[in-house]
This record gives sequence, structure tokens and C-alpha cells, in this order.
Amino acid sequence: MVSSSGQNTLMLWFDEIGKEDVALVGGKSASLGEMTSRTKVPVPYGFALTAEAYRLFLRKNGLDKKIGEALKPLKDPNDTATLQKVGAGIRRMISSAPMPKDLEKVIVDAYQDLAAREKVKNPFVAIRSSATAEDLPDASFAGQQETYLNISGASNVVEKVRECFASLFTDRAIFY
Repeated sequence: MVSSSGQNTLMLWFDEIGKEDVALVGGKSASLGEMTSRTKVPVPYGFALTAEAYRLFLRKNGLDKKIGEALKPLKDPNDTATLQKVGAGIRRMISSAPMPKDLEKVIVDAYQDLAAREKVKNPFVAIRSSATAEDLPDASFAGQQETYLNISGASNVVEKVRECFASLFTDRAIFY
């Protein structure tokens, strides 16, 4: 994945992204980047993992194929029992998969850089999804994935990122 600045990356700081980076970091993160770098709106500083970071997590754990297989029994999203079973299984797969060491390092380093910038040992942060197809012209995915507030400590941030990845497969998100 290449950012608008032409770099390959798993993470970008808000002031490195803008509205042209929706495909890279999703709508929420692109909007935060836009506000951070191009307006005087006071936005807490932060960073976004890229879609490539998510794909790397899936690839390194062999989950891309496993998720595809797990979704096959779901022929009708109105079949609530199957929907719940499939969603729970996929969330378990993702939640139990180890964070790839290279991605974990990116997250921990960025969190520590944020702490140094803010001059706080373990800053409280929000971990939330910013899916690249979140807000389409004919559909809005707002509120479909989980948001985690007041997360402090690098290991907690890594864990909540994994849980945020898993929340892409809540029953309501799959149904939607």
C-alpha cells in the first residue's frame, strides 16, 4: 500500500494523511488527518494503521483464506443462528491470532512516540475502526465496529487493535 506521499507503510500520523487517503486509512482517519493538517480544529494527535496493516495481520496468520471458508455456510444473512455462529467463529479466529511481531513493533513504537510527544508515560487513547469502505454513497457503516476508549499502555493498545480487527465481523457488521 502506498500513501499519497508515495511511501509504503503500516502506520501514518494524522498530519501525514488527508481526505485523499480514504482507501489507505479509512474515512474516519482520513477526516482526522484532514482536520489535523488543514484546519484549526483542535484534534488530539494520533496515528492510523493502514489497510495494509490489517491485511498483513490476516496474511501472517493465514486468516484471509480461513475467513473466506468460514463465511461459506452463510447463504442467507437473515439466518440468525448461522450468522451468529459464523461471526463468533471468525471473531475467535482473529482474537486468538498473534499480532505479527513487525506490526506489533509499529504499534508499540508509534504509541511510545505519541507518549513522548504528549509528555505522558502511558497516554489514554481511543482505538476504533476506520474501514476503507465504511461510508459509501449508498450505505453508511458507522457504528458497525467496536470502539475502545481510554486505553492505556502499549500492550493494551496492541490487544485492542486485534479486538478492533475482530469487530469487523460482528453479527450486525456481517449482516449489514
